[in-house]
Formats: sequence, structure tokens, C-alpha cells
Amino acid sequence: MTADPADVDEAVLDVVEDIPVGRVSTYGAVGRLVGVGPRRVARALSRGGAAVPWYRVVRADGTPAEPVRARQLELLAAEGVPVRRGRVDLDAVRWPED
Repeated sequence: MTADPADVDEAVLDVVEDIPVGRVSTYGAVGRLVGVGPRRVARALSRGGAAVPWYRVVRADGTPAEPVRARQLELLAAEGVPVRRGRVDLDAVRWPED
């Protein structure tokens, strides 16, 4: 049985809402917690991410999503997230910790 897309979206948003201030997760890590792939996480955030701290989710290499890059880096900097050369220092702020 396939999960209802709205349920998957809600599960993704619930996980993203739990990312603490000053911490960052990846699309893949959120996906593993929900049981979906990273692209499905991105789709859920593009649909309803404005209601949660979407900017705390980055690519596996620590880079922000290109369409929102400047805004995402600005919001992360406001939370004290370390960024070097346009990449979040995931070793310092990864959530959940491995």
C-alpha cells in the first residue's frame, strides 16, 4: 500500500519542525526518518515548507538549495550556523547526530 502524499508531506514537515535552532539536517537524513528519498523531502518542503524552518535542511554536501540560496544562508547565519565558502559545516551542527 502506498502512503498518502499528504501524510508524507505532513511527516516531513513534522520532522523539519523538530530540528533545533542552530542545527541543520539534510534532505537525506529527513527522508530516512520519514521513510522516503531526499527528492520527496524537497517536494514536501516546496509545497508546505513555509510553515516550518525549511532553511534548516540542506543538501548532503552542506550547500543550500539554489533557488533560495541567499535567503537560506541569511536565515542560517542569524541562528549562528557556521558556513564556510557557501557550505554549512555539517560536522558542527548536523541533526540528528549520527
